[in-house]
Amino acid sequence: MTAAARFFCADAALERGDTLAGTAPYGSVWVLIEYRGGWPHNGFDGLGLAPEIKMLVFGAARKVRARILLIRRHGRLLPGGGPRRWAVLRHGTDGADRQVWGAWSRDQDLAAIVDALDAPGEPGHPPVVLVCAHGLHDVCCAVRGRPVGRALSERWPHLVWECTHVGGDRFAANVVVVPDGVYYGGLTAGSAVTTVEEHLADRVHATHLRGYTDLFPPQQAAVAAVLGRAGPAGRHAYAVVSTVRDHDFWRIRLAGRPPVAAVYDVEVRSRRTPPHRLTCQGKSPSSAMTYEVTSLRGV
Repeated sequence: MTAAARFFCADAALERGDTLAGTAPYGSVWVLIEYRGGWPHNGFDGLGLAPEIKMLVFGAARKVRARILLIRRHGRLLPGGGPRRWAVLRHGTDGADRQVWGAWSRDQDLAAIVDALDAPGEPGHPPVVLVCAHGLHDVCCAVRGRPVGRALSERWPHLVWECTHVGGDRFAANVVVVPDGVYYGGLTAGSAVTTVEEHLADRVHATHLRGYTDLFPPQQAAVAAVLGRAGPAGRHAYAVVSTVRDHDFWRIRLAGRPPVAAVYDVEVRSRRTPPHRLTCQGKSPSSAMTYEVTSLRGV
């Protein structure tokens, strides 16, 4: 009698052909905290920090709907050591992304994050490339994320960090570029290097795109469909002009920003999938919402 094969949610999602587009969580502010030790299952919430500091940071982040992620360099330690860092990153819809960076050695130093969340931040910083490698949260994030983290770190050692759970375990390996607010999924070491290289050249491709975090899922699906039809384009190449919902259907108009001159009308339909086991940790089947583009035409 043979033992049952181990379940991997990312393998199952690939076999089912789960749709990537429209799966990026909404958000425009991120708090990054470097933590080189083992990450608890629940990330920042599980750290053994001074309770008053943890509550202070969490409360300030919640007010602006910021996501708190633990980060570390691939291999956990910087060459030659160095102070631990923290950052507050904000996405601007006009492309004027802003960042604030600091360092910490004591728990109390993290209180500076509260002031940074109230500050406008500084433009001009390069983007941060995050690779979800939170194996204690989901094994696929480690099995698929760490090789991607290694490959990207070798290419861009100063831009790339491994991070805790970003959502969508079944789409591992997941890469998030912040504060651009762009989620990519289903990546391998090879495709991740190509995808990030194109992203840094301001060419977003539809192939591995999960979505833009400043858009809602049907809008994300519409943008991905346009990129798939018209070809790669800059992060801010298309603006959502209008979104009209009729029950499970959306009619979305996208207009290109210069130098893109095209306008597209996209129709999107939402539906729930049959129940499946969606994560490695989850034992009970559950359904997911998907967004299917039913019509795309130039105006």
